[in-house]
Amino acid sequence: MKVSVDEKRCQGHARCIAFAAQVFHIDDEGFSHEREGFETVTPELEKYVKKAFANCPENAILISD
Repeated sequence: MKVSVDEKRCQGHARCIAFAAQVFHIDDEGFSHEREGFETVTPELEKYVKKAFANCPENAILISD
């Protein structure tokens, strides 16, 4: 699974951090980004990324296989 954050959609709600802090981080302006090295998500973290994806109110998290 690959993950990224659409920077134009992210509004800084930080719900992704609540579900997958291992994969996402918040920048100095309060917006989310995938952590370096986590563009490809390990199978162990996929369920957390899927929860973050489902709970993002702006649909800013993009995942693909």
